[in-house]
Amino acid sequence: MREQVRDYYGDVLQSSGDLKSDACCEISAPEPHIRDALTNIHPDVANKYYGCGLIAPEDITGKRVLDLGCGTGRDVFLLAQLVGETGEVVGVDMTDNQLAVALEHETWHADRFGYAKPNTRFLKGYIEALDQLDLEAGSFDLIISNCVINLSTDKPAVFAGVRHLLKPDGVMHFADVYAERAVPEDLRTDPVLYGECLAGALAWSDFLAIAEDTGFDAPELVDHRPLAISDDALIEKLDGLKFVSATVELRPAPANDAPRQETGDPFTLPSPHAPSSGSCCG
Repeated sequence: MREQVRDYYGDVLQSSGDLKSDACCEISAPEPHIRDALTNIHPDVANKYYGCGLIAPEDITGKRVLDLGCGTGRDVFLLAQLVGETGEVVGVDMTDNQLAVALEHETWHADRFGYAKPNTRFLKGYIEALDQLDLEAGSFDLIISNCVINLSTDKPAVFAGVRHLLKPDGVMHFADVYAERAVPEDLRTDPVLYGECLAGALAWSDFLAIAEDTGFDAPELVDHRPLAISDDALIEKLDGLKFVSATVELRPAPANDAPRQETGDPFTLPSPHAPSSGSCCG
């Protein structure tokens, strides 16, 4: 599936408007300071944004951040402004075409932000193999991912790698797509459904189990909304299977304290957001 995902995001999709669902629409309207920061993102970077949530936690000045599946770097360059010149944001992606866009505009963004040099770094690699990259264990305050983990073929390895790289008081703040139940086996390898972030989506219950098994406390559900799928062929294939986009925070499980209670199932809790009625990416 890696080759199919690389081809879908590197060659098939020319912009976020080519997607067949509203998975890449952000859940909530950004705060004014985030909207201002987004205006500093180069159009070539923004036009190839495929995230499903707004990954911009508060109070991260001076922090060290890792973005899993950074693509062209939209979130990297957004957070580079929020961490300030003393912070650092590292992006990891496996797609050459996406990384080329990010690297081409790295200096442009530093100049735009008024920084003496870029506070960003981009690495080619797989999010399932973070231990093979030049990344120090326990060195990140914040690890983010924006609609990428569902594309991974080894999700437990992703979460284990994140747990290894986070500081003891670090946070994983990420958006992803979840299915109301396990995606049927015959749909899991469909290249379009996979590229659209649907076929690889975890059932929420499976996500909870993987998070616990890899050393995280119970998740905090930050925001969520149901997904809308506009393509008739995909609707027929899915046969009523429902999906949500959810933004979640995970923290390393404490050594001795009782685990925190998780904040609920996005398929049973009312969502403050309706599905999008059209393209809203970028």
